[in-house]
Amino acid sequence: MLSDMIEKLLIKMLEEEGGSLELKRNELAQRLGCVPSQINYVITSRFTPERGYIIESRRGGGGYIRITKKVIHKDEYLMHLFCSIGDKLDQKSAGLFLLDMRERKLITAREADLINAALSVIGDDGCRAEVLKKIILVAVA
Repeated sequence: MLSDMIEKLLIKMLEEEGGSLELKRNELAQRLGCVPSQINYVITSRFTPERGYIIESRRGGGGYIRITKKVIHKDEYLMHLFCSIGDKLDQKSAGLFLLDMRERKLITAREADLINAALSVIGDDGCRAEVLKKIILVAVA
């Protein structure tokens, strides 16, 4: 899939640049042989705050998109996580939080799968948020 290829390329570029990358959307689209909107789609859907990214952009002729992977200490990350979860949490967002926690090596793939399975049977977004917060306190903190 083109989206997967774009994501992998951006992650590789981020790693090579030390966690912060500035790029021109049109130039990258030309390089990859796709339309600029495909680049936008990947950035907005896969480089989200839930996955630990900050996106900045400037429009116009000299415009750019800056992607930064947040590098924060565990305690600061947990505080960010609790604030980001908020009072309500849908299943898709819960999965993204678990993926980010896995990528940061705070939980294992198996733990993420178990937590995701437990959260998937909860029908209320408020209850899902509370359960995830309590699990994080026990499993990660």
